Amino acid sequence: FLNTIVITLPGVFIPITLALLAAYAFAWIDFRGRDILFVAVFALQIVPIQVTLIPLLTQYNQWGVAGSFWTVWLSHSIFALPLATFLLHNFMKDIPPSLVEAARVDGAGHVKIFFQVLLPLLVPAIAAFAVFQFLWVWNDLLVALVFAPSPEVRPLTVWLAELAGTRGQTWHLLSAGAFVSMVIPVIVFLALQRYFVRGLLAGSVKG
Repeated sequence: FLNTIVITLPGVFIPITLALLAAYAFAWIDFRGRDILFVAVFALQIVPIQVTLIPLLTQYNQWGVAGSFWTVWLSHSIFALPLATFLLHNFMKDIPPSLVEAARVDGAGHVKIFFQVLLPLLVPAIAAFAVFQFLWVWNDLLVALVFAPSPEVRPLTVWLAELAGTRGQTWHLLSAGAFVSMVIPVIVFLALQRYFVRGLLAGSVKG
């Protein structure tokens, strides 16, 4: 249970942080090749996770971090970044440019614009993606089986898979473990429900 929490929290925080910075750059900073690079980032969503597992595992072994929490954190961040960047970029583009221009007239730089003007308006979008990412990382089995095989790093999903056995003989333990694994996601969803709904509806109505 503690391993799952240790895996999930950075697995949500890291991609959202990087995606916010990338989305701001794509939305409000004019640099050469911006549109081409954004299309390339968006296109990474079509790459199946399965084809990246062996190259990533090989690279982690070369770096000497295989079997640690870093492999799971980096993998979940890599897989989530394209979608997170795309969604947050679209939310940022819906923000009226007059707000950013007014802040620039007042002498605000990129850092102040990002933290004081845009970030408060992006709370629903961040919460909506955070719920999706949290549920994905918390319930993930494939990435955990490949990159977290040791007992010191295994999350709940791997233990539940082993608890099931080949014939499901320990069904009573499996049902208890599944109930425990459901508690935190339900709490998170209920706590962020209003932000989740606002994030889904944001930008759907104009005027």
